[in-house]
Amino acid sequence: MDLGLHGKGVIVTGASKGIGRAIALEFAREGARVAICARGAAALENTRAEIAALGGTVFAASCDVGDAAALQGFLNAAHGALGRVDVLVNNPSGFGVSDDEAGWAASINVDILAAVRATKAVVPWMEQVGGGAVIHISSISGLEASLPGVAAYAAAKAALISHAKSMAMELAPKGIRVNCVAPGSIDFPDGFWDGIHKGNPAFYDMVVGSIPFGRMGRPEEVANAVLFLASAKASWVAGALLAVDGVQHKGNL
Repeated sequence: MDLGLHGKGVIVTGASKGIGRAIALEFAREGARVAICARGAAALENTRAEIAALGGTVFAASCDVGDAAALQGFLNAAHGALGRVDVLVNNPSGFGVSDDEAGWAASINVDILAAVRATKAVVPWMEQVGGGAVIHISSISGLEASLPGVAAYAAAKAALISHAKSMAMELAPKGIRVNCVAPGSIDFPDGFWDGIHKGNPAFYDMVVGSIPFGRMGRPEEVANAVLFLASAKASWVAGALLAVDGVQHKGNL
C-alpha cells in the first residue's frame, strides 16, 4: 500500500535492531528518507546498510539518547542530512528492569526525557513543512501493574502514554499529530525475549501461554502500526494509544 510517505523525512531513535530497525526499514520501503541512531555502532551500521540497499537516503550516527547534548547533536545532523523532518519515532528504552537508582535513572533518561527532548526539538522543523507526526513506542507494561522489580520500566512507559496525549493537544494547532504505540512481548534475535527464551524457557512459555494467539509478536507487526499512524491515512488519529499485542493485555482501557 502506498501510504504517501515517499520523500518524507523520518527520524527513528534506537533503531539498530528489533522494533526500531523494523520501523526504519518499513519507512525506507515506502520511499521515506530515514535517519537512525543507537548506541551500538556495529548493529547500527548493519541496519544503515540494509536501508541503503533499498535505494533511499539514510543517515546514521551512534548516540546515547539519554545524553541531552548528544541527542540534540544527532537530531540537528539528521535534519541537515534529510533536509526536512515529517516524522519522529521515539523508540529506545533503557530497560530499567531493576528497582534501584540505576534502573530508575535509565528509565527516566532514556525512555522519558529522550522522548520529551526529541519531540520538542523537531516541532519547529515540522512546522516548516506544514505539520508532522510523532509516535512514542511505549509498552503494555505501562497499562497495568508491573512484575516485581520492573516498576521503573512500567512507570516510564506509562509516562510516555500521558506525554503523548498532552502533546497531542498542545501540538494539534500546529498540524502535528502525536500518538503512542504499546507493543506486547515482541521476540527477535538477540532481543530481550530471545534471551529469556534461552535462559528461562519456562517463564517464556508461561508468557506465550498468556497470549491468545499462542505466540509472541514480531517487530514488523509493530512497524506496520507505526507507519499507519505516521501516514495521512491516520489524519484524524491523535492522542491515541494503539496496543499491538495480540490481546496480551486484557484490560478494557
